[in-house]
Amino acid sequence: MTDPVSRTILLLDIEKYSDRDDIEQAYLRRMLYDVADRTLERAGIDERLRLRADRGDSVMELIDANASVTALLRALLTEVPTQLHAVNRMASSSAQIRLRGVVATGYVAVDEHDGWVGSDLNHACRLLDAQLLRAALRERRDDFALCVSESVHTGIVRHGHAGIPAEDFHAVTVDSKNGPLRAWLHGPVPGAGDDHSEKGGTSVPGASSGERPAPRRDQPGAQAPEARVARPAAPPAGAVFHFDGGAPTFGGSLVGGDQHGVSGGQVTGDVHLGGSGSESA
Repeated sequence: MTDPVSRTILLLDIEKYSDRDDIEQAYLRRMLYDVADRTLERAGIDERLRLRADRGDSVMELIDANASVTALLRALLTEVPTQLHAVNRMASSSAQIRLRGVVATGYVAVDEHDGWVGSDLNHACRLLDAQLLRAALRERRDDFALCVSESVHTGIVRHGHAGIPAEDFHAVTVDSKNGPLRAWLHGPVPGAGDDHSEKGGTSVPGASSGERPAPRRDQPGAQAPEARVARPAAPPAGAVFHFDGGAPTFGGSLVGGDQHGVSGGQVTGDVHLGGSGSESA
């Protein structure tokens, strides 16, 4: 096995590759290699500066550490969406190609079977397979979702180089076999999934609903379940008339007769108006 050397790691993976038949898969593989080659060429990365491994539905590139990571990121953010749009607008629905991408850096060795070995490479593969990145691609309209490692963000992205807007990258933590991995997702963080953005975290049911728990019985102001609010007494039966001074009238007729001392008072029970003996309820 060779000694581990510093490399830039580029991974590109086709969405829903296994859902296609053999003819469609062969077409998608050609498109994948074409997109990868054009992007690396646009970044000024010569074939002599990279090694490629074929993984069926994905391609892995080990790029010489002297190649510009800034140019690579700029090409990924501009060239890949443009190429995918050009390919997909002319392809049938079964031949649409959508890609997940990861850029990382680290030390990688090559064994006697031409296999690649290194924990940094393993972490990059975990990011590529993360549910968060898959969910992000499902919500994208430009057919491409990119995630970069913490080291790439620290060394390149956060400095705001031309064509690499730092504000478009969001810190996320993804679950993996090796435990939580911190990375940076380009574009909006998906609203659901096992992984989550580091801004906000998991919501708590009822946290923003304004609801408050019922007070315990031993708390000040708590009310025992058997307590009841007093209700006002029922009004007396029969008709009730209120007189607040002046000459009260009913239906335009003056109240006369022997009704004395009712100004400002209250009359209940049977009321006779005008001494006529007619009874009003």
